[in-house]
Amino acid sequence: MTEPFLPLFSSGLDPGPSFSELLRRVDPTQLPRVDISSPGHGAAPFPITHGTTVVAIRYGGGVVMAGDRRATAGYTIANRWIEKVFRADDHSGVAIAGAAGPAVEMVRLFQVQLEHYEKVEGERLSFEGKANQLSQMVRANLPAAMQGFVVVPLFAGFDERRDRGRVFSFDATGGRYEERDYQTNGSGGIHAKNWIKSLWREGLTAGEAVDIGIRSLFAAADEDVATGGPDLVRRIFPTVAVIDTDGFRMLDDADIEARATVLLGGPERGGDEA
Repeated sequence: MTEPFLPLFSSGLDPGPSFSELLRRVDPTQLPRVDISSPGHGAAPFPITHGTTVVAIRYGGGVVMAGDRRATAGYTIANRWIEKVFRADDHSGVAIAGAAGPAVEMVRLFQVQLEHYEKVEGERLSFEGKANQLSQMVRANLPAAMQGFVVVPLFAGFDERRDRGRVFSFDATGGRYEERDYQTNGSGGIHAKNWIKSLWREGLTAGEAVDIGIRSLFAAADEDVATGGPDLVRRIFPTVAVIDTDGFRMLDDADIEARATVLLGGPERGGDEA
């Protein structure tokens, strides 16, 4: 039986705790990439599947991340069930907007990078370190972004060192920005953000933050054709995660359905306040 290959590096070439650098040294073909004949010029030659609206909201004990389930390609619904909120590690998550294929690959590499760092260094990256790692991955995608394969994630979680929830946003160049209380992204992001702004307050409970997140996605779906609203027939509801001192956890569909059913009668759907 062949023994597993363990690469050895000289001090000047050692990739250290970076899994991306390890791949570049050992097998760069495994790195996420978009093959385009003339990077940085022109548009993509075909419709690109895009994930749309995602939100991150800080509350008293952590953060809530949520995303609708629709992906579009031009004016066509490409997928009604796409996942846009992912666990990054035990106390953080990533929500994706932009070109869905490269975004999902970036999230998978980010997940492995955080685990690889912890195994090599024997400790977890700081929260800022995690945000910096994701920023570098977004920056590496810039040539593809200029062709239309833009990836703009949200990163949020519970910072155990500061004992509070934190939210980071990014631009296509890899710039990272810490948001004070909440942030949104994607084509319906501006509509979702306006709704969150009207309801957010210091000291929210987790349940209140979840309800605000769901309400904001419903409101965005009213204004943005690329954002999917609740589908009671197909039983399609937003993906929602809560991240606090106990870690990252996804809310189950039954919980989201119950909340969605109540909120559908709210003012964003033309009804009375629940």
